[in-house]
Amino acid sequence: MRRHFMNLPLRARGLVFLLVLGLAGCGGQGSAPEIEFRIPVEVSDIVTDTVEALIVTTGTLRPPESVVLNVETPGQLVLGRDGDGARLVEGSDVRSGQLIAQVTGEDTRLAVRLEATRRHLDSAKREMERREQLFEERLISEEDLYRAQARYEDALHDFETSERTSEKARLITPIDGVVLSLARDVNDRPMADGQKVLQGFEVARIAPIDSLIADIDLVGPELDRVKPGQEVRISHYAFDGLSLPGTVLRLAPSMDVRTHTFRVEVGVDNPMRMLRPGMFVQAAIVSERRNEVPVVPREALAQRAGRNVIFVLDGQRAVERAVTLGLGNDRVVELTSGAEEGERVVIRGLETLTNGTRVRVIGS
Repeated sequence: MRRHFMNLPLRARGLVFLLVLGLAGCGGQGSAPEIEFRIPVEVSDIVTDTVEALIVTTGTLRPPESVVLNVETPGQLVLGRDGDGARLVEGSDVRSGQLIAQVTGEDTRLAVRLEATRRHLDSAKREMERREQLFEERLISEEDLYRAQARYEDALHDFETSERTSEKARLITPIDGVVLSLARDVNDRPMADGQKVLQGFEVARIAPIDSLIADIDLVGPELDRVKPGQEVRISHYAFDGLSLPGTVLRLAPSMDVRTHTFRVEVGVDNPMRMLRPGMFVQAAIVSERRNEVPVVPREALAQRAGRNVIFVLDGQRAVERAVTLGLGNDRVVELTSGAEEGERVVIRGLETLTNGTRVRVIGS
C-alpha cells in the first residue's frame, strides 16, 4: 500500500493526507467526554439558637461609695493596726468602726483638754446639786441657784467640745471596705508614724470593691434601647475571655452638655476583686434577647439587587432565597422568613453564585 501511495502524484498524495486527517478528527471529537464545572462551596445547617441585640460601649469603674478621712486637729500621725497587729497599708481590709489613724502630740493634748474639762464638769455638777438643796431649804436665793446652773452648763459645753475634739483626733472608718490610699506626703510617698500633719491633711480613702459601678456614656438613639434592670457583660483587656455580670442601675435624667451623651450607671459584681476602681472597661448591654429562633451564620448573607439573600443547597444546586432578618450579632443573624430550621446554606464560596448554580460541597 505504501508503494502505491508513493506512486501517486504529489497533488493526489496531499488530498489523501487531508482526507485521513479529517477522518481522524471526526472520530476524536465524537469520543471526547463532556466537561462539567461545579463551584466548590462550604455549607452550614440552619439551627435554632438564642440571639441578642447588644449595645457595646466603654466606661470607667468606681466604687459605689467612699469615705475620705481628713485631719481636723494638727499633731503627729500614728496609723492604726489590723487584727494581727500589723500596720495598716493600702489594700488592707477594714471594718466599720475600726481605727485607721490617730493624731497625737502636745498640740492635740492642748486642744483636747479632756481630763481638765471632765474634772471641771464634775465640780460644777456637785456645786449645782448643793445649791439646789440649799434652795429647797430656802437658805439661798433663786439668783444664786441660777448662777450655779449656768456654771454647770458652761462646764458641760466645754467637756462636750473636748470630747468631740478627742474623737476628731481618732480617725475611724464608718464603712466596711478597702484602704485605697493611705497617708502620702506631697511627693506621693508613704509617711512614717510620728510625722507632723496639719488640719485638712488627707489620711485615708476607703471604699468597698466587692461590687463596683461602671459609668458609661450613651448617645441619644442608644438610650432609647436601655432600661434599668437590663443585663450587662463587663470585660477588660487584661483578662482575656473573662466576662463579669452587671446590671443597669439608673439613667441620668439630663444630657451632658459637654459631650452630648447620657450617663448610665451599671452595677458590676466583683467577688474575686479582679476589677479595680479607675479601670477602663468594655460594657455590652443586652438590649433585647430572643430564644430558640432560626439563625444562620452572618457569612451566609449576601446582597443581590438590594435584597438580603442566602443560597440554600438543593441537591447539587444552590438556590437563591430572599430572607427577612431579625436580631443579630457579629456571629449569627435571626431569620424571620425565607428559610427554615434544618436547611443547609452556603457560607463559603457564595460570591459568584447565582440562582441554580451547580456546586460541589467541600469541607465538613
